[in-house]
Amino acid sequence: MKHHAPIDFMLSNAAITERIARTYPTLTEAHRKAADFVLANPFQAATMTIDELADAVGMSVATANRFARALDFDGYPQFRAELVKAFESTLAPVENLRTELQREASSVEIFSASLEEDLSNIQNTLRQLNAAACEKAVQMILRAPRIFLMGFSTSAYLASMMAHRLEQCCSIVQTIADDAGPTLAARRLFKLNREDLVIAISFPRYNKFTVELLAMARERHAKILAITDSPSSPLVPISDIVLYAKTERRLFANSEAGALALIEALCGAVVHRSENSLRNATELTERLLPYLYSEKQQVEKKPAAERKRGRKP
Repeated sequence: MKHHAPIDFMLSNAAITERIARTYPTLTEAHRKAADFVLANPFQAATMTIDELADAVGMSVATANRFARALDFDGYPQFRAELVKAFESTLAPVENLRTELQREASSVEIFSASLEEDLSNIQNTLRQLNAAACEKAVQMILRAPRIFLMGFSTSAYLASMMAHRLEQCCSIVQTIADDAGPTLAARRLFKLNREDLVIAISFPRYNKFTVELLAMARERHAKILAITDSPSSPLVPISDIVLYAKTERRLFANSEAGALALIEALCGAVVHRSENSLRNATELTERLLPYLYSEKQQVEKKPAAERKRGRKP
């Protein structure tokens, strides 16, 4: 006799949409309104409290709870928890923000907590440094005739900062993903060859364009260095070397402090190992000197009478 898994077991492992489809014919008219809303707006529904769902559908909180039970959940909390699973990484910042906004705190307490988070991220980034990966990353940068940096959203700013640092000792450094969007970045990727280096930066919530463009760079046989948060990042399987930075933050999707500190450290190591860094820095400073603020120049611009008053007897 063929053994059948218990119905409860099968239902508990079915997707929400599947469960609604199975139960829909038996739902009341009010419950069908809730089901229709969830099917049309699964992400929005996953972010809602029971009160918010009830308001959106136009039903009572009690009816919303009965709707969850009609789908064979213990109640709305279990139903919402199942919805959240499908968007777990995406919704994490939203859930953290919801929790934080429910907690009373003064501005200075928020300041302190934020800075403590950044300190923790930097310390954790330091603790997980891999000596071999650090050495290989530095060598990849120094040996590459051309370096292309890629990152979208806030990672675009990190890529720009890194490009600024590397220009001191690298011949050709270019950002290929910024506010111009993925189309221009894809066009620039056709310039790649196996000697070039692509540095990709992405953190949760990972940008799909970064992953897709990095796969394109792999097809062009370019060398790839990724800066991301964990071995589960989608950048890891398509990269030659990976450096990890902790970017956890309660009130935002990420904190860039740990990532920026890692980038500064990497660029510092590159400058230290570069044969031409001192000469290049000296030449650059000489060229920039006319544009740099000088206290002496400010004093010279003051009227003669004002300069006399400022002199010591």
